[in-house]
Amino acid sequence: MSGHRYHRVLLKLSGEALMGDGSYGIDPAVLESLAAQIKPLNEAGVQIAIVVGGGNIFRGLAASAKGMDRAQADYMGMLATVMNALALQDALERHGVFTRVMSAIEMQAVAEPYIRRRAIRHLEKGRVVIFAAGTGNPYFTTDTTAALRALEIGAECIMKATKVDGVYDDDPVTNPNAVKFDELEYIEVLNRGLRVMDNTAISLCMDNELPIVVFDVKRPGNIERAINGERVGTLVRGGS
Repeated sequence: MSGHRYHRVLLKLSGEALMGDGSYGIDPAVLESLAAQIKPLNEAGVQIAIVVGGGNIFRGLAASAKGMDRAQADYMGMLATVMNALALQDALERHGVFTRVMSAIEMQAVAEPYIRRRAIRHLEKGRVVIFAAGTGNPYFTTDTTAALRALEIGAECIMKATKVDGVYDDDPVTNPNAVKFDELEYIEVLNRGLRVMDNTAISLCMDNELPIVVFDVKRPGNIERAINGERVGTLVRGGS
């Protein structure tokens, strides 16, 4: 495990990342790719926890903008993350990776309740832990969940897996002249309103000096490169 810079990480997967090239739902090829990348890292002893979003199935904020009660919409979004977590668990276990899904909303038939010390014990035993249902509270995003859970379990870094290869000063999809950042400070992300993670998540990471690596999950091997500390995507951290 000497080649790995980080030995306990929190991988943040957006729901959109699970869609692949589709516009809705879960792409089995994406699950297969993720499981294939995570398996050798798990076997090498890297402790990996995952927070998964639900935007590929249901987005609470968008629904509330159309008139639905915000809290109700957010609870529905939390349930969408559980569906994604179960799909990811299935893919990992088909690759022989022992996995536990822990939900912030109790649903004992399909997932364990989230208990911090139990989550840490699972990681110590070599199991991949997937955190579902956000924080269990409306008005909080899965970005904030990722920062919170990473701090609770003592992760050394948040790996923010996206569909682009880092953080840009503008949307690279619509602006071909957008400039990519190799490294950023937390305060710069907040001051410039860059879309790395929401402000609550960035503030939590800043207050606790938890680095964030934003990278393209579509490129095979990028998860390992990021964990090895290679220059991949954009690194967000405090000032030197």
